[in-house]
Amino acid sequence: MSTPLNSADLTNLARRMPKAELHLHLEGSLEPEMLFALAERNGIALRFGSVDEVRAAYEFDDLQSFLDIYYEGASALVTQRDFHDLTMAYLHRAAADNVVHVEPFFDPQTHTARGVAFDTVLGGIVSALREGEQTLGITWRLIMCFLRDLSAEEALATLEQALPYRDVITGVGLDSAEVGNPPEKFATVFEQALAHGFLTVSHAGEEGSADDVRRTLDVLHVSRIDHGVHALDDAQVVARLVRERIPLTVCPLSNVKLKVFSAMEEHNLREMLDAGLVATVNSDDPAYFGGYVGDNYAAVIKALDVTRDELEALALNSFEASFLSPAQKAARSDDVRTFFAR
Repeated sequence: MSTPLNSADLTNLARRMPKAELHLHLEGSLEPEMLFALAERNGIALRFGSVDEVRAAYEFDDLQSFLDIYYEGASALVTQRDFHDLTMAYLHRAAADNVVHVEPFFDPQTHTARGVAFDTVLGGIVSALREGEQTLGITWRLIMCFLRDLSAEEALATLEQALPYRDVITGVGLDSAEVGNPPEKFATVFEQALAHGFLTVSHAGEEGSADDVRRTLDVLHVSRIDHGVHALDDAQVVARLVRERIPLTVCPLSNVKLKVFSAMEEHNLREMLDAGLVATVNSDDPAYFGGYVGDNYAAVIKALDVTRDELEALALNSFEASFLSPAQKAARSDDVRTFFAR
């Protein structure tokens, strides 16, 4: 009889198992040390006097209070080199957790509004993703997000900017403040994105309700829901997500940091798995929310008593939910099964 795995064993297993990360904002991986380095490189004055002051500011009451400091930090990103360095730093952290496939988000409107050219942002990110694939073996698909607290017209203009780069931008998404910015606001831009061949995702059910998840599916026709934790408040929405195999890209540390749940012990990740949902574990904005994907796995293992079989299911879900080809998904899933069989 095999010896039962304890929490430390399971955490080690989770960090070593092959996995994909599907909900990661590149701008949200800007660590305070890099923020100071970029600000100095670009001659930008920060209101913080030290790295410790920045970390102390990373206490949030809600999504908006987080977004305020998130956008302030992003102002230090100016050159193509900056975006390259940011992306490479994330990829090295992901590789340390044996993430073998990533589908990161980037927010061009955050930068073009400051006068940074679209191709400067994209060029730096893509050069790093290509370098990471060559040197770290991490495959990738890139997702461009629209900021939902800006206008639909601005989203349409951003989509137009993306059209020449369909060879490197796989999908489009919708992020930022959910409250007051319903999916109906972006129906036209998502319809056009689909017509141009982009895959689509959207944040929903983080601040918003299960009904927001339902309307996001109906109106935006997305392939997966980012967050979606409030979907479990409605049995019909859950049944639909299960029936249609619509994945949820869950970010446990983020959910607790932003007080979606008061403690990790209250998180509903295990309920998702028990319901048969294609739930995945991701890090969202790791520099701000206390950890990368391995840290998120460690947190749920400790708080929710996640089992070895559930870890295997989460790893398999991460590839099923990805935008890899069917053959690539099958190969990655075989890697997961082989890893756990050992």
